[in-house]
Amino acid sequence: MNEPSGDAVKAGASELRLRVLSALVLAAVVLAVTLVGGPAFRFVWVLVAGLVAYEWLAIVSSRNAIAGGIGVALAGLALGFAPLSDAALAGVSALAALAGAAVTVRVTDRRVLEACGVAYALCFALVTPALRQVPEIGLFLIVWTFAVVWCTDIAAYFTGRTLGGPKLMPSVSPKKTWSGALGGAAAGTAGGIAVWYLSPPAAGLGLGPVLAISLAASIFSQAGDLFESAVKRRFGTKDSSRLIPGHGGFLDRLDGYWAVLVFAGLLLYLARLGH
Repeated sequence: MNEPSGDAVKAGASELRLRVLSALVLAAVVLAVTLVGGPAFRFVWVLVAGLVAYEWLAIVSSRNAIAGGIGVALAGLALGFAPLSDAALAGVSALAALAGAAVTVRVTDRRVLEACGVAYALCFALVTPALRQVPEIGLFLIVWTFAVVWCTDIAAYFTGRTLGGPKLMPSVSPKKTWSGALGGAAAGTAGGIAVWYLSPPAAGLGLGPVLAISLAASIFSQAGDLFESAVKRRFGTKDSSRLIPGHGGFLDRLDGYWAVLVFAGLLLYLARLGH
């Protein structure tokens, strides 16, 4: 087996530092705007939806990407003022995003794939603000989603690199392992439980439901990552863009978060139906 050269090791270390720095900057910005909430929070996620739509369209059709991204951002902004409850918007958006993902696996028609991307991207613009506006626990709901996704990603990466072992789904993502998936699920669940129990309004919720929901969210996060990898592999793309130094694009960084949003949006909608 050939050992990596000194230049390769240095390049890898430099790439890792860039990834960590970019991640820290993005995390600081996102946490700050989450704390502020209100219109600023909605605007940031509307912007994110537009960037995700731009990257999706650039991958699947290579046309109208900029116009499509602007259109999705404007639609997300406008729908934020629609005469529907936040829970209804979250539920509809989550269902549309889930349907779009399912259709993407099968169809080849370019227009249908573009429409799927619009549904996928609007989930960011509609579900995230809906979660943030849940009375009393909105802030903690958003932080909970961050904790589950971030802990899952970090633990899966380092556990997989350390332990190795059988591949999780080599035809889709050759580097992911079962050890990484299990380590990520454990860490994501623990992160979700920790954040939830720091929320005073949610302190009365039992450990069982919190554990089950956090574990399910962590599994969704990894499924979202695999889905986006499958889309990129299908269209021969490594990164969705180069907008984030060391990470690729927003679609690359938010694939797992998108899946957790779908899960949380559906739960919010079902919870409101029960009241």
